[in-house]
Amino acid sequence: MNITVHRPGELTAADRAAWTAWQSKAHLNGSPELANPFLSPEFTLSLGHERRGVRIAVARDAGGPAAFFPFQRTVTGVGRAVGLGVSDCQGLVHRPGFTWDARELLRACGLAVWEFDHLASGQGPFEAGARGVFPSPVMDVDQGYEVYLGRLRERSPKFTRTTLAKERKLGRDHGPVRYVHDERDPRALAALMGWKSAQYRRTGRSDRFAHPWITQLVHRLFHSRGESFAGVLSVLYAADVPVAAHFGLRSERVLACWFPAYDPAFAKYSPGLVLHLRMAEAAAADGIAYLDLGRGQKEYKDSLKTREIDVFEGRVALRHPVAFGHTARRAPVRALRNTVLSRPELFDPADRLLKRMGKIRSRGRE
Repeated sequence: MNITVHRPGELTAADRAAWTAWQSKAHLNGSPELANPFLSPEFTLSLGHERRGVRIAVARDAGGPAAFFPFQRTVTGVGRAVGLGVSDCQGLVHRPGFTWDARELLRACGLAVWEFDHLASGQGPFEAGARGVFPSPVMDVDQGYEVYLGRLRERSPKFTRTTLAKERKLGRDHGPVRYVHDERDPRALAALMGWKSAQYRRTGRSDRFAHPWITQLVHRLFHSRGESFAGVLSVLYAADVPVAAHFGLRSERVLACWFPAYDPAFAKYSPGLVLHLRMAEAAAADGIAYLDLGRGQKEYKDSLKTREIDVFEGRVALRHPVAFGHTARRAPVRALRNTVLSRPELFDPADRLLKRMGKIRSRGRE
């Protein structure tokens, strides 16, 4: 097995084609998690334009490319999953039956440690370094939207009835409701970013769009158009006024939900929930198998999901001083955060405190 490391722009057209082909057939090969668009070459290449240290390790044998491993590294040899902090699915994309040794791969990449927080399931050599496993809710639409809606009605009849009634009331109060699944108007994207930034500040969270590279990455992905990968902006309108929007990434079979937001002026109509139901309907018509809502405890995700898939957080490390130092710095912070998130008696007061701080900061901006 020969492993070489490349900058994103050095990847050949043949390599990209092989990578994409494995993703398109992943569900047939028993590895449906590899079809996630965050594992697509387009995401790694786009990120490579915005961040330093993005690399792709290519494993080859006599039959040609066998695996692609995207990652980011520092000059000291600290490695991170590509897009760590914004990527909702991470790992190594490989042909059927490929096996690897995690530490051998790290040595070939010049890494002392590799950190992940959304590792896809089925990555056994990396899962050995996992420190936690977390659910990522999913909306299954592979059997069609009506089947999905029927399941939702059986599991949450009141939620389904109320959400659909709010959509009708929105139309009565503010004009005809219209949904655009793949909106190309950049003004709608700007509106979404504005709502999301305000939501981050209002709830005391860090504003991702305050980081120029994230804003630039989203704009770049918004213009990515292809059969196997695309950035998808979905917008819900009332009388041609945008009331909710979502930007995510699509592969051939998976729509990865990423940045949803709505205009707080329309909050009583639950436009975000209405939007997600419309997204599910359109995704089913496009041949999407499921919408991945992403890791994180949210009431709306619990209401919409049909099942959950596992993602892992942790690190793989060599016996190296750099790895020891990195682990000593990072492990306690992540452990504390995950403890708070997993225990309602800790999370609820912490969440209330963040929201109070967010309100104070928001008033200070007025």
